[in-house]
Amino acid sequence: MSRRTQAPKRHILPDPKYQSQLLAKFMNMIMNDGKKSVAERIIYGALDRISERETHSDEKALELLEQALENVKPV
Repeated sequence: MSRRTQAPKRHILPDPKYQSQLLAKFMNMIMNDGKKSVAERIIYGALDRISERETHSDEKALELLEQALENVKPV
């Protein structure tokens, strides 16, 4: 019996607001029961709170999230 061909790799589309694949992956991990809109609301709300501080902008908020994810990765 022959083996089936391998399924093609699916490319993760970047999120629509920040165009970041890392943020899209993080959003998919936060998502529960397929409710992506709830995950988007949670993540975008957190990023908005970070950018509301007078010293941070939207781009800086994304950099802070990327740095936080980098810090919690296993070695």
